[in-house]
Amino acid sequence: MSTDHWAQVRRIALPLVLSVIGVVGSFGAANNGQPDRRAADWFMVLLILKGTLSLYWLRTHLIPVLWATVVSTLIYMLMQYPYGPVIFPFIIAVFTTIRAGHRLVGWSALAALYIGHVGGRLLLGINEQGVYQILLVGFFFVLLGCVSELFRAHRDRVTASDRTRREAELRQASEERLRIAQELHDVVAHHISLINVQASTALHLADRQPEQAAPALAAIKDASKEALVELRSIVGILRQSDESAPRQPVAGLERLEHLVSRTSMAGLEVHTVIHGESRPLPTGLDRAAFRIIQESLTNVVRHAKATAATVRIQYGEESLVIQIDDNGESLAGPPTDGNGIVGMRERATALGGTLATTRTPVGGLRVVATLPLP
Repeated sequence: MSTDHWAQVRRIALPLVLSVIGVVGSFGAANNGQPDRRAADWFMVLLILKGTLSLYWLRTHLIPVLWATVVSTLIYMLMQYPYGPVIFPFIIAVFTTIRAGHRLVGWSALAALYIGHVGGRLLLGINEQGVYQILLVGFFFVLLGCVSELFRAHRDRVTASDRTRREAELRQASEERLRIAQELHDVVAHHISLINVQASTALHLADRQPEQAAPALAAIKDASKEALVELRSIVGILRQSDESAPRQPVAGLERLEHLVSRTSMAGLEVHTVIHGESRPLPTGLDRAAFRIIQESLTNVVRHAKATAATVRIQYGEESLVIQIDDNGESLAGPPTDGNGIVGMRERATALGGTLATTRTPVGGLRVVATLPLP
């Protein structure tokens, strides 16, 4: 049986059960120890059923049902029918109203029934209750309201907790999408740049020196194959719904030598300098460091018209510092930030680090990323 079906069963069962309890309980009270009360009749049954059966619409018409129970309960009390379970529908309606957040309406209904009961008895000259009984009824109403408020506060805390959790999940998903977008950008930009340079070289040599075009074509083949492998790895991560680890190794600094080799095949001479003792890094930091170097070298190949670049990595006690210099054309003024530099800066900022770009003494571009170590 589905959840919706059970909810409908409970919605029907509650009014019916309370109707039976109300009618049977009131008739039982009339026949046991309440001779001074009005005798049970059809109108008493009508008032009881009016309050109990209206609970069927409690979820869809909460406030009208609440006031319907107020009216039926107040008339029942003022007509001096036997004390019994007639108050149950009102208790349920008030509790549900305040718990749902309609605090003013719920407390207003409590006050209306209490004032109507006490004031109506005075106006009708019904003085069988003393001050003690009146205060006791007031205390019961206040207690009912306070208990409802406690449940409302608990419900609000649970709702806030669920909302915070959902927001955290959405934020995490958004950050993951951004990370994957950056991965795709870095992979595609780097390999397409290498392919473009090698293709230009191959076209240039095809007619004059065809035997020298073969290495360029081989480099194109290798770069395209590696790009496909990395793209399949990233797409595989997207397909993994169980958050399991990717089947392909995550790109990190252990692949730096391979990256330098690939870039050198595009005609850019790359030197690497390591300061400090090389050691394993956290996955996120390792990947970001590799991608920053990759994107920097890609920018050199595509835009700098450089012949050489130097990658310096310094392992410090508190931070990992990465510096990439090229001997590109001598340019005046500070460098401009393109999409690649913006993406690198976002990677560094996400880890609590910084990334700056300046000109080298010969006019080339210098990228310095400082990534804090945990």
